[in-house]
Amino acid sequence: MQAMILAAGFGTRLLPYTLARPKPLFPILNQPLLLLIINRLQQAGCDHIVVNCHYLREQIVQALQGLAGVVVQEESSVLGTGGGLRLALDQFRDEPVLVTNGDIYHTIDYQRLYQAHKTKGAAVTMAMHDCPRFNTVAVQDERICSFDDRTRGELLAFTGLHILEPSVLSAIPEKQEYSIIDCYRRLVDQGQLISALRVDDCFWTDMGTVEDYLALHAGLLTGTIPVWPELTGSANNPFLVADQAKTGSGLVLKDWVCVGDAIIGNNTCLQRSVVWDEVTIAEGRLIVDQLVVQ
Repeated sequence: MQAMILAAGFGTRLLPYTLARPKPLFPILNQPLLLLIINRLQQAGCDHIVVNCHYLREQIVQALQGLAGVVVQEESSVLGTGGGLRLALDQFRDEPVLVTNGDIYHTIDYQRLYQAHKTKGAAVTMAMHDCPRFNTVAVQDERICSFDDRTRGELLAFTGLHILEPSVLSAIPEKQEYSIIDCYRRLVDQGQLISALRVDDCFWTDMGTVEDYLALHAGLLTGTIPVWPELTGSANNPFLVADQAKTGSGLVLKDWVCVGDAIIGNNTCLQRSVVWDEVTIAEGRLIVDQLVVQ
């Protein structure tokens, strides 16, 4: 199995936090999300993974340096989802490509999606679910009917996970900004099959805002969101503090808290917050409902 992780975006909804690092490298329970996604793809049988990067790409290059089976595609200009995939076409083998966004946490079964694609014989298979916040795609009889006409079927949301035949990428202009959804619109207009696999039974979040990011940690630490096996040290414990963290006396933790390799001053109270590595919090501070990155 081969895959591509789309990790080139700016993460503008998470400004100013994305000034410090690209969104795919945001830590989930103190581990970079991108590395966790790669691990999960490899556990599912992916032995060849392409990761594209543009914004703060030097950080992604450094994080992935030396990883077996991983190819980093640096993009000097913004190419979009379709343009990035088109640029990677020469990197793909002649077999389906599993594509995933680099900023989502989910429990969708990669193998289930891959096998559904092979069974249907579709040009593309998209993992879809009922998520009212993002329901914009018309689906009927397990087939994508329209990305624009909302009267043509049940409205569902695209999860960012899809399987495609590499041949569909050849029609995308080379080295230009292009959306993969525009490519899929053309396929639908041509009558080609884009299959829809319902994954409503799975958890999914795109971690698009600070509120989403904090809510993900709240759920993981309190047991309301399934924890990936690759994440350790969080089971049945709402307070995750890295072993390397230096905490002063009188530290109070409330509700749930995740602390990386940070320095926490005396008489500090942390509540429903995430503190990244290399952060110093002065003594006597009250931190509530915050992401602390510096």
